[in-house]
Amino acid sequence: MNIKGKKVLVFGSGISGEAASCLLLAKGAHVVLYDGNAELDADKIREKIGGPDLAELQIVLGEFPAELLKELSLTVISPGVPTDLPVVDRMREEGIPIWGEIELAYAFGKGDVLAVTGTNGKTTTTVLLGQIMAAYKENTFIVGNIGNPYTSIVSETKEDSVIVAEMSSFQLETIHTFRPKVSAVLNITPDHLNRHHTMEAYIEAKERIAENQTAEDVCVLNYEDEVLRKFGEKVSAKVLYFSSQRKLKRGVYLDGSTIVLEADERIPLCDIDELKILGTHNHENVMAAAAMAYAYGVPMEIIRRNLREFAGVEHRIEFVAEKNCVAYYNDSKGTNPDAAVKGIQAMNRPTVLIGGGYDKDSSYDEWIQAFDGKVKKLVLLGATREKIAESARKCGFTDIVMADTFEEAFEKSVEYAQPGDAVLLSPACASWGMFKNYEERGDKFKELVKQL
Repeated sequence: MNIKGKKVLVFGSGISGEAASCLLLAKGAHVVLYDGNAELDADKIREKIGGPDLAELQIVLGEFPAELLKELSLTVISPGVPTDLPVVDRMREEGIPIWGEIELAYAFGKGDVLAVTGTNGKTTTTVLLGQIMAAYKENTFIVGNIGNPYTSIVSETKEDSVIVAEMSSFQLETIHTFRPKVSAVLNITPDHLNRHHTMEAYIEAKERIAENQTAEDVCVLNYEDEVLRKFGEKVSAKVLYFSSQRKLKRGVYLDGSTIVLEADERIPLCDIDELKILGTHNHENVMAAAAMAYAYGVPMEIIRRNLREFAGVEHRIEFVAEKNCVAYYNDSKGTNPDAAVKGIQAMNRPTVLIGGGYDKDSSYDEWIQAFDGKVKKLVLLGATREKIAESARKCGFTDIVMADTFEEAFEKSVEYAQPGDAVLLSPACASWGMFKNYEERGDKFKELVKQL
């Protein structure tokens, strides 16, 4: 699409909206940046966007002006904006194309895209794959749901660039031509049902990552996920599976303690004892990243070396410190029950667990059942604390303490932890309502630990 001189609406003023606005202005569009929050400061938004083309930027806050609909050639919608809002439906009725920030970046960017999605493990897999690719190709970028908008690096991309993208279901809802050379879906478990409404819609959004791929491309899937095993039968791309439970005729799997690539021959990649990241879920993330790198043609020695060197991701079962013989772990990125299960499974000592936060309509029974004797005390806070407590009691777990603030939850955890125990922040919930994001929550936890 030629957008020079066209009026384009950017819906949402977060980091994705700001980066999309910058790119559109650079391409000669007249940009209207809209946000429904009338309390925002338009001057501060304009200052953040900056650049020489601000004369072509209009900022609209609060109620959406209906007269704009007749003037728009394109809407670029930020991931945090639900696609079923009445105003978005009116745009569709007017025939206005609705793109996401990812689609916009893909339309103007260069290079090959390697894209990762899944309910859990996306960030770890993306960062590891990015590290592998950066060791192979100098012009490598890590973008997407990881906090670095794809549109922010488009002007730097070249034909030989590699873009490693973490993709959320929200971002995948608004793609049209986006086509990764290698894609991966790590797993699918219930999440974001307050946004997608049904599990079927959530699965459909995740599976869109491969919808434009052809037989020239590769899709990496988790063989142990029943939804993805079925999905592998219908994708157009070549499928490469990984498995932590069984040997595969072709793919990447765990054989005893060795991660193996089975291609035209059996190729050992590394022993899990050589890895710096813990837990079966991380072994699966390693297998997915290795499979994607192999599919792209990265030499084995580069893959092997980076698997062994990878130190993990901040806020994901991150060891913070040991104080008074108690180990403190920050798993603030455990924002849903399935992710938080992985945090519990990685613990190897009695654990005081801090949980609770924003309610995403999740069920907590499986999380509670995964405590499996490891959790000695559950400290709850946030909007979900009563719901989680009810689920815990139903499952027979009664060592529960309530807290009104994050600081109080931390203090109670320190009080109950004995030498040889662990304190784990793994909330099974989003941070909204108490913190801006899970990073801020994790940083606060680490700050409190360091003050001990």
